Amino acid sequence: MTFEQGLAFTILGATVLMFALDKLRYDLVALLSLSAGILAGLVPPDKAFHGFSDPVVVVVAAALVVSAGIERSGVIEHLMRPLSALKSPDALIATLVALVMVLSAFMKNIGALAIFIPLSIRLARAGGIPVSQILMPLSFASLLGGVMTLIGTSPNIIVSRVRMDLTGQPFTMFDFTPVGLGICLAGIGFLTFAWRVLPHDRQGSASGSSFRIEDYLAEVRIEAHSPLIGATVADLEQLFSGGTVTVAAIIRDQGHRYVPGGHWEFSENDVLVLEGDPMTLKPLLDSAGLVLMGGGGLGTADTTVMEAVVMPNSILIGSTAARSALRRRHGIALLAISRGGRHMIERLRQTEFKAGDVLVVEGNGEAMPGTLVQLGCLSLGQKAMPVARKSAWLPVGIAFAAMLSVAFGVIPVGPAFFLAAVSMVLLGCLPLRDAYESVHWPIIILLGALIPISDAMKSTGASDLLAGWLALAASQVPVALALGLVLLASMLLAPFLHHAATVLLMGPVAAGMATKLGLAVDPFLMAVAVGAASDFLTPIGHQCNTLVMGVGGYRFGDYWRLGLPLSVIVLVSGTLLILTFWPI
Repeated sequence: MTFEQGLAFTILGATVLMFALDKLRYDLVALLSLSAGILAGLVPPDKAFHGFSDPVVVVVAAALVVSAGIERSGVIEHLMRPLSALKSPDALIATLVALVMVLSAFMKNIGALAIFIPLSIRLARAGGIPVSQILMPLSFASLLGGVMTLIGTSPNIIVSRVRMDLTGQPFTMFDFTPVGLGICLAGIGFLTFAWRVLPHDRQGSASGSSFRIEDYLAEVRIEAHSPLIGATVADLEQLFSGGTVTVAAIIRDQGHRYVPGGHWEFSENDVLVLEGDPMTLKPLLDSAGLVLMGGGGLGTADTTVMEAVVMPNSILIGSTAARSALRRRHGIALLAISRGGRHMIERLRQTEFKAGDVLVVEGNGEAMPGTLVQLGCLSLGQKAMPVARKSAWLPVGIAFAAMLSVAFGVIPVGPAFFLAAVSMVLLGCLPLRDAYESVHWPIIILLGALIPISDAMKSTGASDLLAGWLALAASQVPVALALGLVLLASMLLAPFLHHAATVLLMGPVAAGMATKLGLAVDPFLMAVAVGAASDFLTPIGHQCNTLVMGVGGYRFGDYWRLGLPLSVIVLVSGTLLILTFWPI
């Protein structure tokens, strides 16, 4: 091992460690990795920003814009209307899972999932199915569906770039379809029945048009006339609220927060952090002389209370209700918050928002939906399905034309989707501001920063050295097992690295390993793509899993119930399908 190779492995190891610890955002970790590569002399200064001009970055950004245009058109919601006729839980979940897979093959999976979450909540409530048993299968289905096409998920796009570097020919639009479709069919068969292993008690009974989730936090102040003055915590929890509310904390003594015992007595101007169903707050406020700290009264003539989930690209992430001035700037008040069932006792206005948080907000009924969209939040309430006008089909036509032009080799994928994205804006399918907001810039930063590091691994020979070690180990086992180990390694890395980073790391190594073994490169690249896209074990590895965590009330360990057997199915079926369609 040379000194440069040692430096490359050191930077790589530190990058992987920082990704795994999850103390810094993944785009910042990527920038630090690039900085280290520059300072160590592994990345030439004149090529430090070469990654940002790489075609794969343009393809990912353009595909996100095209996906946003389709999402905004309302066509998908219009086509989903017949689903309300499905009564059997198995038939409903199988249909939803299949539709999410198909949609995820042609648009970003987080967008496809976001379209189906409100619809699934309505259908689940109508069919008496706990929401916690339907949303995780949809999240996993969105990940599986992305494997079917080149643009379905960023790992496929990056693997195509690796193949271009190695052979001069990238993967085409539907090269992934035979393997991806087979995996999706196996996934549908499993998810149609396996949803029963998920918890069914994480959701309260629905009330009116509101979808109820346990473990919300809300802040209230005890007024001078309140009958709670002199009463105890136990009195509030049992007598006044009937056991529906828990006092998570009391804030008094100039802002000090206490976790009270049942015998603690209340005083005037105490601020209580209450945990429970927000729909029980209104009668409790009236009967106990409490004032909600978040805003005006609940349910007045010109206001409405809505529930919304914080999307991964929301401008609220990392901010608080106080810093973002929700009421002053946006005209809405934060009433309560839920975070994946975790018990939180922070001050409500001082709690930093995270992706997947479910918020209860109050504001003007007409302006609220638009405001939530601007903030990057997905409304969970009942919403009318837009009518698909003729012009609404234009984004679908543009995307379809781009895919056909790539599939028939008329134009490469980068220029095709760049032109499609420009057409979306030029023809009024998507406002320019929305187009910029649809690009998930942290992913773009991650790709642009890590591509030079990946190139440095190859230029120093570090990738070949690692591939040689793996090839030596793989030479002792059957070829099918070696291929399965590559898929498994990519699958295990994905929850800790970003899936794009996993491909940038594993792609060249897997290709080098195949070359040293005298085997075809394509099957091993396919294994990397499938493994990196199959993150079913944690809620933090992929945005889709994070998004449904709060809405479904899931705990961290819930993902293993459904995700572990699904991972085994993908591992086995993926390996067999790759060997079938891609000769070794």
